[in-house]
Amino acid sequence: MTEIRSSATQPAGTGAAPARSDAQPVVEISGAGKIFGSGPTAVHALQGIDLSIRAREFVSLIGPSGCGKSTLLRLIGDLIPASIGSVKVNGKPARQARMGREYGIVFQAPVLFEWRTIDRNVELPLEISGRPAAERRERALEMLRLVELEEFAKKYPWQLSGGMQQRVAIARALVIDPKLLLMDEPFGALDEMTRERMNSELMSIWRRTHTTVVFVTHSIPEAVFLSTRVVVMSARPGRVTSVIDVDLPQPRTFETRESERYFELVTAVREALHQRDLDAPGARESNGDAARIRAEGYA
Repeated sequence: MTEIRSSATQPAGTGAAPARSDAQPVVEISGAGKIFGSGPTAVHALQGIDLSIRAREFVSLIGPSGCGKSTLLRLIGDLIPASIGSVKVNGKPARQARMGREYGIVFQAPVLFEWRTIDRNVELPLEISGRPAAERRERALEMLRLVELEEFAKKYPWQLSGGMQQRVAIARALVIDPKLLLMDEPFGALDEMTRERMNSELMSIWRRTHTTVVFVTHSIPEAVFLSTRVVVMSARPGRVTSVIDVDLPQPRTFETRESERYFELVTAVREALHQRDLDAPGARESNGDAARIRAEGYA
């Protein structure tokens, strides 16, 4: 099994939220695969995924477009079932963890209800679970303070920028105090400056909440800046080909992106992605996607 090991080896006093190597994994995937459809038209999206993620880690999934990054995230969140193998979250089947509301999820779009104010959007998961109104309001405001949007509590989504809306989506995902936060390219639609600012804000939130994060991205610089580990996946059917330890100190700042070690790690992920991924069986069909990724400046 490919294990995402403890990040406790980071330098002392860096402000990191280290993983506990002796604790039960938050996510444990064994021999997982996913097939969509059947017969000659079946699509083998994932194959033989073995992965273990421990508490307080920030793990990014990266690979060519169509390699199954988002599919793997959905298996962890039990939004779709695995065709083969097992997926456990907090030591129990993913479905049981989902029913127990043990994770939060942030999609590519904020998916906010336009007719609800910002605070009431954040309250929604608590409302669904039947929490008292006073408790919902207090918790929603606490999360809006966390993402620095408390003053916009009574505004509506259409009155906020795209980056602010995504921060609301993060607050809503965290309002149930999940042990696991799943994020599916949440900043992909933002301009580069806003995206970098959101990366820094997400790092701050992660350090304060100690939540385990699994993050899908097609941006190598973003993956390196955010992560304690980067999981590199092959072209379809997606497999884990490399797990790269990111030993950059915390907190990560603008200066982090200018450091020699940062560029070394970006190069390491790029080489793992292109040398292993694009040479793997089935990679030829993804070469066009890889070219697009390079053209967009993410690789």
